[in-house]
Amino acid sequence: MPRLADHGQRRRQIAEAVWRIASTGGLEDVSLRKVAAEAGVSLRLVQYYFGTRDDLLLGALEILDAGERPGPGVDEDATPCEVLRAVLVGLLPVDDERRTRYLVHLAYFVRSLSDPGLAAAFRAAPPGLERLTADLLARGRDRGEVPPDLELRPEAELLLSSVDGLRSSIILGRRTPEAAIALIDRQLGRLFPLRPKAGGQGPQAISASRPFPP
Repeated sequence: MPRLADHGQRRRQIAEAVWRIASTGGLEDVSLRKVAAEAGVSLRLVQYYFGTRDDLLLGALEILDAGERPGPGVDEDATPCEVLRAVLVGLLPVDDERRTRYLVHLAYFVRSLSDPGLAAAFRAAPPGLERLTADLLARGRDRGEVPPDLELRPEAELLLSSVDGLRSSIILGRRTPEAAIALIDRQLGRLFPLRPKAGGQGPQAISASRPFPP
């Protein structure tokens, strides 16, 4: 009997085939046969793991969301601001993998406008990034780097909405990745206007335009 890990790996292999097709031709171009050919497996195996085409689309979306890697690893002693910067910059479509992921998300979004099943899946997705961003802002506040009266959840939602707009502008060629990162740094400077001085001598202001360490 195949190991459970093999099942997960096979499902991901098939899901990645869905993503590759959707990133170039949209979800309308996805069929069970095309996915099987793209993944190098039999049609029966695709049906075994996902069932119908609708189930395949939903399953691939779940795997895509679960495998989202928002940013590179950071040092254990990284500040909340540095961790948040890594998360936000990691969301930008600056390489082939992230570009494909974002294009697939766009394809799913367009399809969800006329597909109640996909629309429900989008609504049911847990707001993990919003919680993470708010938590990092809260840690910054505890360290005296974030103003104590900052409304964390609305600021987290606004920041992520801004980054989503930056992702689109990069895809459309309206903004370079470097320009997008500079705007992220500016926003982080606004949210983290204070940081402790070396030696614990109290807070010191930082410029909103100061680039944070990568």
